[in-house]
Amino acid sequence: MIDQRTRRYLKNLRVERDNEALYTRLAGVAADARLARAYRRIADGERANAAFWESRLRQLGAPIPALHPRMRVRVLGALAQWFGTGFVMPTVVRLEHADHLETPVDREGHRDHFVPADGRAKAHRHRAAGGNTLRASVLGANDGLVSNVSLVMGMAGAATGNHAVLLAGLAGLVAGSCSMALGEWLSVNSSREFYQAQITERAERLAVAPEEGQRHIAGIYRDKGLGRAKAEHLAEHLSETPRTALDTLVREDLGVDPSELGGSAWSAAISSFCFFAFGAIFPVAPYFIVGGSVAMIASMVTTFVGLCLIALGTSLFTGRGLGFSIARQFVITAVAASITFGVGHLLGAVIAA
Repeated sequence: MIDQRTRRYLKNLRVERDNEALYTRLAGVAADARLARAYRRIADGERANAAFWESRLRQLGAPIPALHPRMRVRVLGALAQWFGTGFVMPTVVRLEHADHLETPVDREGHRDHFVPADGRAKAHRHRAAGGNTLRASVLGANDGLVSNVSLVMGMAGAATGNHAVLLAGLAGLVAGSCSMALGEWLSVNSSREFYQAQITERAERLAVAPEEGQRHIAGIYRDKGLGRAKAEHLAEHLSETPRTALDTLVREDLGVDPSELGGSAWSAAISSFCFFAFGAIFPVAPYFIVGGSVAMIASMVTTFVGLCLIALGTSLFTGRGLGFSIARQFVITAVAASITFGVGHLLGAVIAA
């Protein structure tokens, strides 16, 4: 029987091995050579962490398991190859924090992949304000599936006929997708306008009082751990070029890339539309082919397939097991669909009377 300490060490070893495999994969697909070197350094640190837990397990006389990276490592690696490392990095960082490990190698270096000679953090810096495209995509698809299966089940419960269910499902798909797209467009545009106003204000302050800006930059790097003399020297060097000083203040104070300002509103709107529609199509698709109770049962089956795919995505950024994610997703969706089916059945009976 495995004791509690051995189980904890085995879990730590599995996490460190997964991290090593993932960062090695990211290093292989990173477009920037410096970023790739940074990922390899992190992978080396994770390898040292794994060796540490292996040694502790040997001291306890426990066998060392074979190396088998989990599914989320393979999925995140594939997404990084298709869409770039920036697409998955917020998820990777969230998973690292969710693991809560005490490791012999300091993990603080994971926060910044690299800081160039001028001290400016680059676009892959781990900041919450940087957003999480993967998380937004999964949640958008989840919203589409849950809302549309509820609508379809409500119409089916009211016994309105196959054509009415199909039309309602398609209407829910289009209306929900358009609503999500418009909301995302407004959100990103509002965010861009806010950041632009903040950048303009900082640019004006730098033009009027460059010494104050230099002191602020020095304070930023003192907070990062640099000594006073080094921080002041770096701030003086950055302040020689006003654009560089402004770029540094924006990145450090606001946590955004001045050239992007949170991304494109149109790209966000289009992606929101597509992912909501992707989730919403699962419950309505069978009604294109069959009808009656067969269509409703088929709708439940395709909805479950969609739930599994969404749960897989959810498990990537929550760190929870796939089985737990599927079960939770199924319970939430089943409750919502049951309520709307019951309400639809009741309303259908009342209207028919």
